[in-house]
Amino acid sequence: MTSPYVRRRRLAAELRKLREERDLTTGELARLVYQSRPKISKLENAQIRPDLAEIVTILKALEVTGPRYDRLFELAHAAARKGWWDRYGNAMGPRQRLYADLESGAESIRSYNQTAFPAVLQIPEFIDAMVELDEHQGSLDYSPERMADARTRRQQHLLSPDGPTYEAVLDESMIHRLAVPPAVKAAQLRHLIKVVSAEERIIMRVLPSDAPIPGGFLPKASFSLYTFPEPADPAMAVVDTVTTDVVLTQRREVARYTEMYDRLRKAALSPTDSLAFLDRVANRLINQTESDT
Repeated sequence: MTSPYVRRRRLAAELRKLREERDLTTGELARLVYQSRPKISKLENAQIRPDLAEIVTILKALEVTGPRYDRLFELAHAAARKGWWDRYGNAMGPRQRLYADLESGAESIRSYNQTAFPAVLQIPEFIDAMVELDEHQGSLDYSPERMADARTRRQQHLLSPDGPTYEAVLDESMIHRLAVPPAVKAAQLRHLIKVVSAEERIIMRVLPSDAPIPGGFLPKASFSLYTFPEPADPAMAVVDTVTTDVVLTQRREVARYTEMYDRLRKAALSPTDSLAFLDRVANRLINQTESDT
């Protein structure tokens, strides 16, 4: 499936280009098609799902015809498509909806994980523990049950035959500092080891706390990089901040995060050594749990 969000980004850029070619402001186009200026602005910034009838009206008002019309109509149709995550609404968490959308059409995903294990590979017990941590921060903006179910759906897609390739760099300090019960953390580590051992296209790398980063510093936040099968769909970087996710599509911005990821990857342990490290931590946690009982 093609990511509807990625298609919305492409459609937004095309609509903005069309309007500027006609030397129109957003307000002038809005009056021309009997829409509000904020509505046109949201379409041009991929903030809303397009309505096909409204897109047809815009294309006709801008005198788009022939192959260009056909191409943009097909693009709008793909951008308006709904995915399984839309049935969950905000109950799964608005930020998770974005990730599910991007994952649905990604060819490859690379992520640097500074504060938690990859959400797409979390087990139910670990998700429950993370929900408890969220509850200490205030009221939840999602339903724990729906959020957990959605993460399971995401993992099913990742592990399916047509899922994307996936590589994650895990910061060692995160592994040690995560305030979840030792038994839960051990079970999560065992799950990662099992998945990576069974799936050649899924790779985990551990970034040691004392590893020097060649040519740079540690990033200030976790982030993910996405590539897509069609050359016309640009690569994306999504930066995970405390309150929101920042989506970057400008080539120079994405290139900067890609270079940063490559430096982290170079400093990290090899896949084999990383699995051995995770296994040692899991064993130590299990021994700790047994000694406490």
